Amino acid sequence: MTWLITGGAGYIGAHVAKAMTAAGERVVVLDDLSTGIEERLPAGITLVRGSASDRGVVDRVLAEHSVSGVVHLAAKKQVGESVEKPLLYYRENVAGLAALLEAVVAAGVKRFLLSSSAAVYGVPDVELITEETPCAPISPYGETKLAGEWMVRATGRAHGISTACLRYFNVAGAAEPELADTGVFNVVPMFFDRLTRGEAPRIFGDDYPTPDGTCVRDYIHVADLADAHLAVARRMSEGAGGGDLTVNIGRGEGVSVRRIAELVAEVTGLPAEPVIEPRRPGDAARAVASASRMTDELGWKARRGMREMVRSAWDGWCLRHPGARVEQ
Repeated sequence: MTWLITGGAGYIGAHVAKAMTAAGERVVVLDDLSTGIEERLPAGITLVRGSASDRGVVDRVLAEHSVSGVVHLAAKKQVGESVEKPLLYYRENVAGLAALLEAVVAAGVKRFLLSSSAAVYGVPDVELITEETPCAPISPYGETKLAGEWMVRATGRAHGISTACLRYFNVAGAAEPELADTGVFNVVPMFFDRLTRGEAPRIFGDDYPTPDGTCVRDYIHVADLADAHLAVARRMSEGAGGGDLTVNIGRGEGVSVRRIAELVAEVTGLPAEPVIEPRRPGDAARAVASASRMTDELGWKARRGMREMVRSAWDGWCLRHPGARVEQ
């Protein structure tokens, strides 16, 4: 069978494309390259440049490549930007998904995997977030992801499509330096960016009810995340007919922001004593996944730890910022 990966030239998408092709799956990538990078893609993979919401392009790709499953990663994903531009996020993440699903139904594709997010949960006050934890998103981004899940499941039930919604927690690291994240929106690259400019990393709030006073989060190595997509895709390949799966993708372990600052200092050899700034609105004290469903139902479990995430992310950062590395 052939899988279409939308957004497959992005940070996460390229890792998914790499994992699936390495495992022998046939893959075609659809990406408008607005944030994706063509050079990230494995050699020989088919790239179609275009938008996942462009019905004409999608219809052509599904037909020409006899696509039997879709992994939908293309989306807007910055929480702060979504607050400033909610209509953009609803247009791209909800209306765009509707157009893609219409094409999938028309083409008779029977497998659809959606990239979702832990942002659907909002800020629940629980030790571990399970898939049954009530969803109460607090940003337009989280709202669009939850609406997308509803749409995917409803479409699956109505048209006999096997569906899966993967709720990512915090993604970091790189399988190889060339595939590293080029954005500066998450805590690890944000720390790197500050250090490279000779500035101290920033921690927003150190008075939370956590062991060291800083926020605790669940981090997943992007290569583990890609392997999770492969595990779900292979389960879906075993048969189609309306099955539904919703799973958290995390390690089930919490790491504090202060501990990440310590790891960054150890890995980079740069002084990384953080400065403390006021809390940011909407930050939960703790957000850690219960990751047992993926293990119980698919036999998958994350294998890489936080130090490996920081080390691999730093190698990718130094590839793009050669002057950042210091002799240790």
